[in-house]
Amino acid sequence: MMFSQKILIGVLLVFFLSACACNPEDLARLAFSGMESVLGEGFMPSEGIRSLGRFQSTSVNLSQSTVEDSTESTIFLKLENGDPVILGNQPEILARRCAEIYLQGFKKSKDYQIITVQFIQTDPSNPANIAMQEYTFEVKDF
Repeated sequence: MMFSQKILIGVLLVFFLSACACNPEDLARLAFSGMESVLGEGFMPSEGIRSLGRFQSTSVNLSQSTVEDSTESTIFLKLENGDPVILGNQPEILARRCAEIYLQGFKKSKDYQIITVQFIQTDPSNPANIAMQEYTFEVKDF
């Protein structure tokens, strides 16, 4: 193929992709629903958790580790850049409430023994400057 044909095809491809009426939020929702069908309904943190601490982003990591014939399974609920005023007022109670809401929504939560809630704050002027608070609970206590 000649160089000019490659450029033409590239321009047309960009034009058609940018002209697509697809909503990025719909694509993200579709991807998350696919993840939830594999990992279990309620895997992604709810808007209730996000609004509880006014968190800018949320994520979940599921982990299983085996130590001396004993398997420990943990849910890591990472909540980033929440409202400092809300986080400063009894963060351990907020962490427990977030864990409770998450475990109520996640259908496979009974398959896990521990839930760890991490509050992560980054400095907007220096993203390398990070503060983290971590609270661990046993799933059976909920």
